[in-house]
Amino acid sequence: MSVPNIVIDTNVVIAALRSKRGASSKLMSLVGTLKFEIHDSVPLILEYEDVIQRQRESVGLSQNDVSALIDSLCALAHHHEIYFLWRPSLPDANDELVLELAVSAHCDYIVTHNLADFKGVKKFGIKAVSPREFLQIIAEV
Repeated sequence: MSVPNIVIDTNVVIAALRSKRGASSKLMSLVGTLKFEIHDSVPLILEYEDVIQRQRESVGLSQNDVSALIDSLCALAHHHEIYFLWRPSLPDANDELVLELAVSAHCDYIVTHNLADFKGVKKFGIKAVSPREFLQIIAEV
């Protein structure tokens, strides 16, 4: 039985950094455990880094902590180059890079807190789910 392939939206990473008690933190703690596979691209990693850097002091991270986190995510993810853009497909243009990665990587799920922003991903065979929903799917809640 294969494990689900997912793209983790930036808001989930930030939520995990803000609170160690929520579903986002639980999800991030399971990265690398082979319960699911994560996928990334250069644009997504750059977005992760940019957003975390801007909020690093409020979540108690140093520059080195941010670099270590980004390096860890890169080491644990399957990397993809995006050759085809599906724009515009989503209400928020800033989310297009997440969808394009999910399509390119043949992912099953986009894990996000902004479900409304990912309406329409079903036509690509992808389901947008919250961290809690995904944890239920993999029987971790």
